[in-house]
Amino acid sequence: MRRGRRSDTDISAGDALDFWRVLVANKEEKRLLLYAEMKLPGEAWLEFNINEKNILTQTATFRPLGVSGRIYWYCVLPFHAFIFEGMINNIVS
Repeated sequence: MRRGRRSDTDISAGDALDFWRVLVANKEEKRLLLYAEMKLPGEAWLEFNINEKNILTQTATFRPLGVSGRIYWYCVLPFHAFIFEGMINNIVS
């Protein structure tokens, strides 16, 4: 895995943010799409969008791999509400 960022102030496609890889970082579209590089029984994406009313939307997507991926998703699902709500609140404040 490639780690690190090219800049301390700008985010670009290909940069690493913790265990996420930046796929799209577009200021004009107000969109950030991250791909999880952690070990998971499937694939995960995290997307942030700001709409024309300046409302920030956060979307987590998980594509499970087999039965183990589905079991994992349902086991961690209750925790995601706390994790993602805290994350979005910290970003906004």
